[in-house]
Amino acid sequence: MADFVVVIPCRYASVRLPGKPLLAINGQPMIRHVWDRAGESGATEVVVATDDERIAAAAESFGALVCMTGAQHTSGTERIAEVADIMDWPDDRVVVNLQGDEPTMPPRLLDECAGLLGDATADIATLASPVRSQADFESANCVKVIRDDHGHAIYFSRAAIPYARDGGENAARSAALHHHGIYAYRCGVLRQLVAATPSDIEVCEQLEQLRALSLGMTIAVGIPSVRPGAGVDVAEDIARVEAQLAAD
Repeated sequence: MADFVVVIPCRYASVRLPGKPLLAINGQPMIRHVWDRAGESGATEVVVATDDERIAAAAESFGALVCMTGAQHTSGTERIAEVADIMDWPDDRVVVNLQGDEPTMPPRLLDECAGLLGDATADIATLASPVRSQADFESANCVKVIRDDHGHAIYFSRAAIPYARDGGENAARSAALHHHGIYAYRCGVLRQLVAATPSDIEVCEQLEQLRALSLGMTIAVGIPSVRPGAGVDVAEDIARVEAQLAAD
């Protein structure tokens, strides 16, 4: 597998949980746990990307490499693209985007996601697991992806796809996968993405990976060897994450 780096985009102004990267989990800020998971992977370098001095200070206190970015970014992808330019990474450098609210992400999945770019036809790589229930299949909070016979994404949606026309709900659910928000890109692809205007389907679904599909890019979708735990979205998630980390 080719070398890869991990960038952890972090912002302070979360709508549902302000200051999320600094929330204490088992006595350490959440960003420390995310950084640890990245460091346990095969990455050659791990960078915390933020525009907030409080997050930067916390990350530097435990030895993380921090890259300060602008405050104008509307997505982690945009923030990572700025990091690639600041660090002067070449277009063929592979970058894994690990969100700053994923403290239980199994490190091996970072390697697995980056490894999918060994497929020379793939521009981007991501991971998705079987949908666990009909409730998840129907939930707008569970993003679904369907793949072609080569393991490449056909479409991502918050809707229940594919549609079961003749009542074949089980078959429809088994054809879909539950998308996990982890990506690997080559820096050249990353630069193309952020330079492009959001597509109509991206704006409609509020899923930025649809911009890549609109541009004709190929997204390799792998099924992870273990299912990642859910990230931290609300304060009630902290206790669950603490228990999972203790169990691990």
